[in-house]
Amino acid sequence: MATDELRRLFGLAGHTALVTGASAGLGVEFADALAGAGADVVLVARRAERLAAVAEDLERNRGVRALAIAADVSLASERERMFALAESRFGGIDILVNNAGIAPTGRAESQWPDEWNRALDLNLSAAFHCSLLARRLMCRDGRQGRIINVSSIFGHLGSSLFRLAAYAASKGALENLTRQLAVEWARESVTVNAIAPAWFPSEMTAGSLEKASIVERMGGGCPMNRLGRPDEIRSACLFLASPASSYVTGSIVSVDGGYAAW
Repeated sequence: MATDELRRLFGLAGHTALVTGASAGLGVEFADALAGAGADVVLVARRAERLAAVAEDLERNRGVRALAIAADVSLASERERMFALAESRFGGIDILVNNAGIAPTGRAESQWPDEWNRALDLNLSAAFHCSLLARRLMCRDGRQGRIINVSSIFGHLGSSLFRLAAYAASKGALENLTRQLAVEWARESVTVNAIAPAWFPSEMTAGSLEKASIVERMGGGCPMNRLGRPDEIRSACLFLASPASSYVTGSIVSVDGGYAAW
């Protein structure tokens, strides 16, 4: 395929993406993939120093503009502030990646009410509010918007390896919210999709990956018999953010080595 055709399908020059949870792990992978396609990026997370380093790296190596916003995405006032800053700096956004999340573990009865509320506040409510704020900017400017929610295989499956009641509930709800918003906003040129990863090395999984037996069980949970590589999550994000996915909405794209196909 000619370079011009690839650029037409997957190029994001002139677009602006906002990625939450962008200071480490999969959030950095998503931000780098979008910047690599030419998008300017707004990076949001709580850790200012790490966020600034990611922004500097993207500007230096990808040649795009990057804005680092230290914010607690679980707070409505912070969400409103970060979108206001994105609008002030870049005039709006075209792409939103709702990546920030937490995964408390422990017996279901121990997760009520504190861990339950924390997981739903960040994994679900924050993603919903960010989507509303993003849609307002996209529709106001007539932009063709892309909203990408980061779910999990445990948004549609149960976990036998870890006890994840609050996390699984929040991700299951996020997946159906993805479908509902896709239906409601389909005629507004705003697509809403989700990525459902299996196990990938990240800050969230770092503690578990220190135990060889756990790593074996994680990898053995899918037909490919291994964990995902960080670079293997990037293409799904780029596809859903790009012009190539203009007729794709309400989809949950599994990146799981076949985990859900057993």
